[in-house]
Amino acid sequence: MGNETTEIRKKRIFSGIQPSGELTLGSYLGAIKNWREMLEEYDCLYCIVDMHAITVRQDPALLRRRALTQLAQYIACGLDPEKCILFIQSHVHQHAELAWVLGCYTQFGELGRMTQFKQKSQQHADNITAGLFTYPVLMAADILLYQADAVPVGADQKQHVELCRDIAERFNGVYGDVFTLPEPFIPKMGARVMSLGDPSSKMSKSDPDGCVFLLDKPEDIRRKFRRAVTDCDTENCVRFDPENKPGVSNLLTVYCAAAGKTLAEAEAEFAGQGYGAFKPAVADAVIAMTDPIRAETERLLRDKAYLQQVYAQGAEKAAALARRTLRKVYKKVGFIEG
Repeated sequence: MGNETTEIRKKRIFSGIQPSGELTLGSYLGAIKNWREMLEEYDCLYCIVDMHAITVRQDPALLRRRALTQLAQYIACGLDPEKCILFIQSHVHQHAELAWVLGCYTQFGELGRMTQFKQKSQQHADNITAGLFTYPVLMAADILLYQADAVPVGADQKQHVELCRDIAERFNGVYGDVFTLPEPFIPKMGARVMSLGDPSSKMSKSDPDGCVFLLDKPEDIRRKFRRAVTDCDTENCVRFDPENKPGVSNLLTVYCAAAGKTLAEAEAEFAGQGYGAFKPAVADAVIAMTDPIRAETERLLRDKAYLQQVYAQGAEKAAALARRTLRKVYKKVGFIEG
């Protein structure tokens, strides 16, 4: 067999979050915490998807500030720029260029069936743009540009990854093996943190009272958990029962994720204590987890030169991968190389 060694390429992960608002506890527990745990096993690219954010009107100065704050939060949450590629989507122009080509291989009817397009069209009835309609094509370009093997997504984005696979298969069917077919990666625990005010809805930055932000101060976090919906029953019992006790079950999910405990351990800890003792304990566990992130984010935001270096180097590394894919795509569809 000789002395030949074969280098096994790590599987590649791509994911991103819009800087359309502050990062939430749900963003951290459902996404970023899992991203951090993938750093050693996978080749990871994590993006601030500012191009996606403008499907809804944004204040330009606020969007820029949020993008920079989000980068600082990524790093504060443990996404080490030495171990992954951190970059801002609009800094890599190949995303937009590949999106145009893929749009020519996407059916109108496929986009019309996207659940998120239907929902956002109702929410923003006065601004139903072509960008909102073709959003999943740009998302497909984000993923396929880097030949990603897997995409960590919430359950609400699974449909978009499935469309991405359909587009890639269609393109590959015409031109050969061009794109890697990505798999959606949906974490089992902590994937869906629900609103503190309405446990039937996902925690969202558009609902500030039902949402804990990673940069919230301890007193704000305590106040939000104090007001959190529990359940309209008389037993005042801390027990995981999503169907009959959605409010308490949501708080238990948050507590377990923040304190690193199992549901059984948490139920045993609060047996016979009731909601009065439980809700402050959840708040304390969340504060213990988020306070170091908040402090480190604030420190990083004071070091603009470092953040600029991170996003410039990240864009350079991402663009090197992106150019390779786009060059191949342009050649396949018949464009003359410039």
